[in-house]
Amino acid sequence: FGKLFMSLWLTFLLAVLTTFVAVIVADFPVTKPYIVYFIMMPPFVMMFAVYLMETLHEAQLARAELMKMEKMQIVSQMAASISHEIRNPLTVVKGFIQLLQTGRLPRETEERYIRIALEELERAEAIIRDYLTFAKPAPKETEPIDVATQLQKVLQMITPMAHMHSIHVSSSLEHGVVIGNVQYFQQCFLNLLKNSIEAMPNGGTLHVAAENRGASVVITISDNGVGMTKEQVRRFGEPYFSTKEKGTGLGAMVAVKIIEQMGGTWTIESAVQKGTTLTITLPASRLRPPTAEQSAAG
Repeated sequence: FGKLFMSLWLTFLLAVLTTFVAVIVADFPVTKPYIVYFIMMPPFVMMFAVYLMETLHEAQLARAELMKMEKMQIVSQMAASISHEIRNPLTVVKGFIQLLQTGRLPRETEERYIRIALEELERAEAIIRDYLTFAKPAPKETEPIDVATQLQKVLQMITPMAHMHSIHVSSSLEHGVVIGNVQYFQQCFLNLLKNSIEAMPNGGTLHVAAENRGASVVITISDNGVGMTKEQVRRFGEPYFSTKEKGTGLGAMVAVKIIEQMGGTWTIESAVQKGTTLTITLPASRLRPPTAEQSAAG
């Protein structure tokens, strides 16, 4: 209230002083309307303006503080989630190493333990990689990307995993060009395809398509897996939300962030026990992607 009363008195004193000078210097006539409109009213108008500005300023500060608290909460939750998810595979690895130290295990058992330990370490590495990708700012190095070529590379990477889960993979890829970071593009769709494969624990069909539609390149990923509820669809890409028992939600979160960084949009159509179709729309570019020789030279 101090600022309000200060603005009231300063405005009133300024009006009185101005009137006094006008009367002394120019013999200015002071009437009742003048007293009301030019001496009494301005202080209250000024007080109201100061009150309004202070209220808006306090609201802005409160909003900034709330956003800061939300960010701190997200960081805290993410740190707890990451530490928990990494601790699990490290505990498994530690247990197997302790068993291997006994030196009295059959060769087949040792090889099986080593394989499981390596798989757990790879899982921890994937969690850290997704977290770092999410935490990094948008990549500065972007270039034209041939969507069909890069998706074909991702499909080659994901095919062994699909075969292990008895999943048939098919594709229909048109050549289209978008602007982005090749490494992030591959990681984005690698995460999305892994999610689709993991949604079909009993096998199924995974289809990836890319086509040019006017000024956009549209990529669809379809599976006939377990599907998602409306609530799960709504929360897709949120921090720490996952439909998988051991999932962190980081993979989908990273994919969504990369799509948005590329100026794209995404939609999901899903039905429980019927499957899911994810549609990604990216702005097309008329630039030509670098050839293999140019990429090697760069």
